[in-house]
Amino acid sequence: MTGDPAPDASIFANMFVPPSDTIGATIRHVASERPHEAALLAPGRSPLPRAALGQRVQAIGAALRAAGVGRGDVVALVTARETDAAVAFLGIATHAACAPLNPAYRDSELTFFLRDLDARALVVDRDLASPAPAVARASGIPVLELASTPEIEAGAFRLEADEGEPGESAEPEDVALLLHTSGTTSRPKLVPLTHRNLLHSAKNIAATLDLSSADRCLDPMPLFHIHGLVAGLLAPLASGGSVACTPGLDAERFLDWLEEIEPTWYTAVPTMHHAILDHLERSGADRARAAGLRFARSSSSSLPSLLMRKLEEKLEAPVIEAYGMTEASHQITTNPLPPGSRRPGTVGVAGGTDVAVVDGEGRRLPDGESGEVVIRGPAVTAGYRSPAGANAEAFFDGWFRTGDRGRIEEDGFLRLEGRLKELINRGGEKIAPGEIDEILLDHPRVALAVTFALPHPTLGEEVAAAVVLRPGSDVSQQELRRFSASRLAPHKVPRRFVFLDEIPKGPTGKLKRIGLAETLGLSADVPGTDLPPREPTRPPRTETERAIAALWRDLLKVPEVGAEDDFYELGGDSIRATTLLHRVEEAWGRELPLEHFADGLTVAGMARVLEESGEPPA
Repeated sequence: MTGDPAPDASIFANMFVPPSDTIGATIRHVASERPHEAALLAPGRSPLPRAALGQRVQAIGAALRAAGVGRGDVVALVTARETDAAVAFLGIATHAACAPLNPAYRDSELTFFLRDLDARALVVDRDLASPAPAVARASGIPVLELASTPEIEAGAFRLEADEGEPGESAEPEDVALLLHTSGTTSRPKLVPLTHRNLLHSAKNIAATLDLSSADRCLDPMPLFHIHGLVAGLLAPLASGGSVACTPGLDAERFLDWLEEIEPTWYTAVPTMHHAILDHLERSGADRARAAGLRFARSSSSSLPSLLMRKLEEKLEAPVIEAYGMTEASHQITTNPLPPGSRRPGTVGVAGGTDVAVVDGEGRRLPDGESGEVVIRGPAVTAGYRSPAGANAEAFFDGWFRTGDRGRIEEDGFLRLEGRLKELINRGGEKIAPGEIDEILLDHPRVALAVTFALPHPTLGEEVAAAVVLRPGSDVSQQELRRFSASRLAPHKVPRRFVFLDEIPKGPTGKLKRIGLAETLGLSADVPGTDLPPREPTRPPRTETERAIAALWRDLLKVPEVGAEDDFYELGGDSIRATTLLHRVEEAWGRELPLEHFADGLTVAGMARVLEESGEPPA
């Protein structure tokens, strides 16, 4: 960057200093200090003591060594149990490099990620319905099964061959974590983060939130996401506190979790905060206020100011908005805790990472002028591992280009104005539209496809696709959704398809992606308002279908629901889907994993699954 370097605008003077710059040494310190106190918790399970956490981390090292895995090797991790994921991540990262993968990934996605990681082994939940073991074995990658034990203690499991001598511990500059972050093309970028990167970010978060051994974090974030791993897990553990991992967010159970676990704070994406607020507005906020949360934290996508204000009123606690990304080991900027000044609509001030705004030539802009946000510091990755050429585009003069547009206001507060990149930010999940384009173009009736972001009132953005069909061809939205779902994780599957004779182009003839929703006149006020009318579906016929349709009407606030209506087309999202399945479990006494409905969540489909059990509603 030309011009003077950007000052560190941080107002946080008392930075917490972790006992070491490696995860392994941090866990050993945690285990030796107050060994009988809780380290990890989970709803309905007894706490995992700090000493037991240290022992399990060492046992994982022994299992990896027995499997021929050592320092510097990459181990992929696939599990849907968040407490198991927490312990497994800490154990793998202490002795090798951990690459947590979304358990919803399909065969083709897993094949790509395992190959791109050059994985030496795969650790996978034995009870998980996933193609991961078969994909790994087909690639010659050893599989270590993670088997839950009969114990009810949080994070209780065993790995194959978890006997023998502990493996060699990693050093500060060794890679601890590998995550893929989607780019604007179909090829995701592989981000390596060292122990020093991660612990520096954990230190920054602990300092800005004034974390101590008295704090307990409720972490509903998935642990294949940088937000959940660093803010929700590493920062509270490294500061001497404890962490409660939940199976995602179930807004219906949120108040029960507050009472059972007694957290002092929680961290989540705005979509989750919206679901919590919706539940509190329906059920009353007295129980939430009685829980006495010290604060709530929000990151990974923009938090609407109105949502922040209403949630603060219900919780009687401040909501702290931060800005982060994978390449920065999560936190970049954050609003301060009271009595510091919080500025709604901004993402706060630099929290341990240098932040500047530059023009197209890389020249630093004065405060108040808009440009691209760039960052540098000990928490920022030294560079992508793949694909080739990604670093030349992303780094210059020691600075990393975030791809976000913003401006620095008075007192160093950063206000984001949108993204320069084409990524779709679906509730904090970053999705590369080009990847979905390629899947849709494989359909024999599709001639052209452009995936784009459709504004959504709770997720921020939803995945939509504009499609041009081959001459004389016909295909329904539902068929394209099923086709996509067979090859993509559920959160990547388009929820809206718009059929066009021609896709709008920009001045250079390039197919238009950014701003396509606005160009097509698609509204964000009510999901589906300005889309072509949905085809009517038959009314519910059976008692089960009618009972499920009633649940949908109540949850989605719609007057009528047909048997073949799609949950997402009616305005549902992943958070509401989780709530729906919880209500079904309460009524029928049967758990229905969301993965069963990846190709379309319909009333008739749910009824078929439930009727197979022969169990009437409770």
